[in-house]
Amino acid sequence: MSTCTTILVLLSLFFCIRHTRLASANPRPPQTCSIAIFLGSGGHTTEALKLVSALDFGRYSPRTYIVSKGDTFSAQKALALEHIKAADHAFSDDQPQYKLLFIPRARRVHQSLLSTPPDAVKSLLACMRIVAVRPLFKKGAFRQPFVDLLILNGPGTCVILCITIFLNRLIGLPSPRVMYVESFARVKSLSLSGKLLYHFTDRFVVQWPGLVQPGGREIYRGCLV
Repeated sequence: MSTCTTILVLLSLFFCIRHTRLASANPRPPQTCSIAIFLGSGGHTTEALKLVSALDFGRYSPRTYIVSKGDTFSAQKALALEHIKAADHAFSDDQPQYKLLFIPRARRVHQSLLSTPPDAVKSLLACMRIVAVRPLFKKGAFRQPFVDLLILNGPGTCVILCITIFLNRLIGLPSPRVMYVESFARVKSLSLSGKLLYHFTDRFVVQWPGLVQPGGREIYRGCLV
C-alpha cells in the first residue's frame, strides 16, 4: 500500500471516529408531536383522557384540549390530568405545555332539529377560526397546521371540527392528521358520529372486533380505554 493511500485511510478513520464521538456527545433532541384532543363531555371525555394519559407528554407536546362551552367537567378533568403528569415528571420548561380552547356546541342534548342549524353554524365558524385563521397569523408558523394530530372520540360537535379540517384541505391550507377512536360503548355498530366521519379521517380506530368489516378501513388494536 502506498504512503498516500495509507494517509487517506488514516484520515478517513480519524474523521469517522471524531464524527461518532460528536454525535454521542450531542444527541439530537427527540422529535415532538403537537396534538389536540376533543373532549365531548361525560363518558367521551373520560375515554379521551384515558387515551391521552397513556402518551409520553415529553414527546406529545404541546397539547390542546378542545372543549364545548359550558362543559366545566371536561375542562376540570383535563387540568387535573395535566397536574398529575406535571407532578410525576419534572418538565424542564416552566411554561405550561397545554391549553384549553372552548367552542360552541353544535347541538345540545334533546335540542330540536329546527333550532340546531344556527348553533351548528356558530360552532363551524369557531372551528374555522381555530383551524384555518389563527395558524395564518401565528408568528414563525406559516404553512403549519394548528397541531400535528387531532384525536376525536365523539360526539356531534367533533363532526363540525372534522368538516373544518376537510374544508382546509380542499382549499390547500395546512391541516392536521385526524384520528377517530370509536367509543368503547359501541360494540356491534358505529355511532352516528363514527358513520359520518368514517371516510373523512386518516385513521379510524375501533375497540371491538365485531366492528371490523371485511375490506373496511377500521383499525382494531384491542380495547384502548
